[in-house]
Amino acid sequence: MPYVERVLNNLKETYPHEPVFLQAVQEVLQSLQPILDKQTEYAKMKILERIVEPERCVSFRVQWMDDAGQVQVNRGYRVQYNSALGPFKGGLRFHPSVNQGVLKFLGFEQIFKNSLSGLAIGGAKGGSDFNPKGKSKTEIMRFCQAFMTELWTHIGATVDVPAGDIGVGSQEISFLFGQYKRLTRRYEGVLTGKNLLFGGSLARPEATGYGAVYFAQAMLDARGQSLEGKVCTVSGAGNVAIHCCQKLIQVGAKPVTVSDSRGMIYDPEGIRLDVLKQVKEIERGPLTRYAELVSSAKYTPVAAYPAGRNAVWNVPCFAAFPCATQNELNLADAETLLANGCGCVAEGANMPSTLDAVHAFIASGIAYGPAKAANAGGVSVSQLEMAQNASMQRWTFEAVDNQLKHIMYDIHQRAAATAAEFGQKGNLVMGANIAGFRKVADAMIALGV
Repeated sequence: MPYVERVLNNLKETYPHEPVFLQAVQEVLQSLQPILDKQTEYAKMKILERIVEPERCVSFRVQWMDDAGQVQVNRGYRVQYNSALGPFKGGLRFHPSVNQGVLKFLGFEQIFKNSLSGLAIGGAKGGSDFNPKGKSKTEIMRFCQAFMTELWTHIGATVDVPAGDIGVGSQEISFLFGQYKRLTRRYEGVLTGKNLLFGGSLARPEATGYGAVYFAQAMLDARGQSLEGKVCTVSGAGNVAIHCCQKLIQVGAKPVTVSDSRGMIYDPEGIRLDVLKQVKEIERGPLTRYAELVSSAKYTPVAAYPAGRNAVWNVPCFAAFPCATQNELNLADAETLLANGCGCVAEGANMPSTLDAVHAFIASGIAYGPAKAANAGGVSVSQLEMAQNASMQRWTFEAVDNQLKHIMYDIHQRAAATAAEFGQKGNLVMGANIAGFRKVADAMIALGV
């Protein structure tokens, strides 16, 4: 039995209850065959068996008290996946869907994303099934303090540096950092995405959304094309989607959609960034509010579209930016995008496309930027925040943004060159997976068993 197939079969037998994790592993491992054929030492050293298993998974109870004086209990996790290239690095997600399997998928992806960035960081992910929506600021503070009380012994500035993710923004990071500082009496860069008042980096909130656009520009530059004047569709309405829209507008493109869990907005005049920020960042309301404020906008509820489909991908566009969540774009969505003339997809979310959709994009020959490459802007600027903390400096927004653009273009160049090296020119999925894997695998071998 081939090496990759043997490892995948073993994982499926061991973790049948973790489908998104298995999907992430399958997507990576099935594209590694060319380098496994070339470098037989990887099989001899059992690199695949080692790289698919986390170095450790920490799970814990989080007990806290709500505003009504009732005791609440949540589950907390930290999956420390691989530290061959540097300290563990990856976000914390607070959402009801969080479980160990979801975090293993995210942590596994993080290994290769961090490797591709060229920065000295390993891969990790963590979080809780706590839902911050509908909670008071005081309740969020109590939860974050309880969460950090359980987590703090497992992290550190040169050990494991968590960041934000879905449900974990500047407010949550601030509460987490405050508790870490109380417990350890150390003022160090143990978390990224911090408030600018105590070690945060300019351009960090913008980084993932900006990075996806920079990666799209890199792909299109290589083809002699541009985003200027082009219609773009964006899914999501959180931090990544908002800043993706912002950067698209800055480069002369026209984003016309955003979405949330209840529906989507289509504004043929172009998304009004000021209104989107008012609705989602200030009022924290639904997108129906955007339609109330902008007469040219049309709101489509999720229930009005076939089950499993996303109305965003039915809008004709030149470039699509999935910036919401995993598996939000399926084969039918991909076929609709391609039929409508979409020539570029850059993934701002983690694994937003199903395996069938990925294969369709690759087969079509469009400019397709997979998440582990196009989504690497956030963690890249997080590492730049770590560098600023270590040197006790603060860089300007322009300096950080310029470095981010350089990193994203460098990731594209590395993925494109690797794809060409293995006879798959333009296949950035294979190029990104092999480039990210090779660096980590070589480090693991050099470090010994």
